[in-house]
Amino acid sequence: IPAGAELLFRGGHIQRITVLCVGKLKEKFYADAAAEYIKRLSRYCKIEVTELPEMRLPEDPSPAEIKKALAAEANAIRQKLEGGAVVAMCIEGQTCSSEALSKKLAAFALEGKSKVTFLIGGSFGLDETLKKQADWRLSMSPMTFPHHLARVMLLEQIYRSCQIAEGTRYHK
Repeated sequence: IPAGAELLFRGGHIQRITVLCVGKLKEKFYADAAAEYIKRLSRYCKIEVTELPEMRLPEDPSPAEIKKALAAEANAIRQKLEGGAVVAMCIEGQTCSSEALSKKLAAFALEGKSKVTFLIGGSFGLDETLKKQADWRLSMSPMTFPHHLARVMLLEQIYRSCQIAEGTRYHK
């Protein structure tokens, strides 16, 4: 872990983490799980989850309709970006261990990026221009997960990163 990583979340460098999500959590079990990790994270940083509406598409959308919807969602996301590091969650992104995620967050902090925003797209993902604009592309796995579950998984991994930075036993 880089020097200073132990201060990463506690009175240290990463002060704000935002998870920008396209789509709302509808299932109570996802919402409950997300709320639990948000509560746990609140002792380490200012954590915010912002939901943006998913563009409505017909039952069997054409590639052009999907592209147009993704572009509209990307514009809504860009309006919410407030500087700092941007991490695009996408299947073609880099996979990493929990320890590597903690180190990456520490590296952002040491670069002076005290805010990190994670982007989770809707059912069709994120617009390519947003992925190119991101500081880092991160993939949970080569497997496909519902974007609602990805939100819970991401929040858990951010919490685990905090625990790793603190040197607790949670992450084992």
